[in-house]
Amino acid sequence: MKTYSNKLAAMMVAAALGTASLPLHVLQVEAAGAPLAVQDIEQATQVLSQLRVMQGYQDGSMGITSPITRAELAKMLVLAFGLEGKGETEPSFTDVNPNAWYERYASELVAQDIMQAPDGRFDPRGTVTHAELVQLVSKALKRDAKSVDYWAKRFYSEDGQTTRGQAAYLISIAHEAIPSEKAKITSVRALNAITLIVTFDAPLTTDNEAFAKAKEDFEFNNGLELTNMPRLKTGSISTYIVPTSVQKPGTSYTLTYKGKTAGTFTGNSTKLDMTEVRQVAQDTFELEALKANGVVDYGYVISAYSGGRGANAFVLDENNSADGKVYQIISSGQGREVTITPAGGQPIVAKYVPFTQSTDGKQTSDWAQIANPTFVAEGFEPLDIIGEEAISDSSVSITLSEDPGDELFSGRSIELIDTEGGKLMATYKYSSRKGAVGVFDLNQEGKLKPGTTYTIKPVGKWAGETTAVLTVN
Repeated sequence: MKTYSNKLAAMMVAAALGTASLPLHVLQVEAAGAPLAVQDIEQATQVLSQLRVMQGYQDGSMGITSPITRAELAKMLVLAFGLEGKGETEPSFTDVNPNAWYERYASELVAQDIMQAPDGRFDPRGTVTHAELVQLVSKALKRDAKSVDYWAKRFYSEDGQTTRGQAAYLISIAHEAIPSEKAKITSVRALNAITLIVTFDAPLTTDNEAFAKAKEDFEFNNGLELTNMPRLKTGSISTYIVPTSVQKPGTSYTLTYKGKTAGTFTGNSTKLDMTEVRQVAQDTFELEALKANGVVDYGYVISAYSGGRGANAFVLDENNSADGKVYQIISSGQGREVTITPAGGQPIVAKYVPFTQSTDGKQTSDWAQIANPTFVAEGFEPLDIIGEEAISDSSVSITLSEDPGDELFSGRSIELIDTEGGKLMATYKYSSRKGAVGVFDLNQEGKLKPGTTYTIKPVGKWAGETTAVLTVN
């Protein structure tokens, strides 16, 4: 995949094409410029004091300029994020008195793998760098480090030592980001024709983010639908990117969340600016948009994916801008369609191939506009299957002659025919590809017979046929 590009692969609808090929002619938090002010720290310490997370010294001071120790930080993390009683083991320390006031907090965090105690040394009086603080808060909150790092920007410095005031400031922000089953929507607006920006008063729980549950909770009038799960924006406390079916420009929509009216918005006419289209297989093409043109795939700006995007992950503020540039966001491709019109032929509907978004003819749609919408279809020779292995009695790994990319494996199936003519069907397991190897799971609880010879036939012409002996241990 090219750095800074966003791809949407689309595959022809099986019902429309069968095995046909392409015609050959065709607190919201703000990042920090301003240094952390004393009043911000004082407000944070007051909040944590009221929550009984932080307490002062005997002289009545909060010691906000003093370096925080690992023992002090352990107590604050356990109490702020409700971590008591969640460790499954009882660690043994060589430098912690069993009667020390911080022992139970240190034990809890080490048991939960939030803090470390190599060789039994917890180092209770040790100091904490800013980088260590970000990682510890991220683990305690179970939130991506990119977001926590963004919240810490107002005081963060490379190898800087954390003060009690700085720790209080970051923990008070992170405390606001604890998921809640009772989260309520505070605002909703349409960003583009297929995307909403929805802010809650607290983040959703994992269960409430799941697509099946979210589809029940998010209800719209006038035929609008949720098309995939809401995704928490990196760096935000509780703002979500919410993909919808195509909105009708100017139409007034009402969003009902968990049975209660949550807000109204007007359908957005803004279409996504896609740069070009290219064919990647006999029956598959991809659409590409460029970050340089102000378009970004949501995979680079959501909390769930930030860890896997490396240096390409970044934070958009509440105005969807970064480094002075406003970005258009491509939300989930799930359920999207385009129409391909071959020269002199009939229009063909192509649908998005799941899990190919942002991985490494003339088209129209009501959700995107394409700067270079024409391509000339080419013939593609199918890749050879050069390896196969039964990795269980219900899964087979297939190795192709070269790395096909997600676009070729996704949505594909193989047929396994035994020597007596019995047939099994297996479908590619999404996101299982490692280079040229992909995993295929048998359908309908099918099982492989130990020692049986199977002929493997790709369904469609995406790969050549082969004969293989599959042995199930």
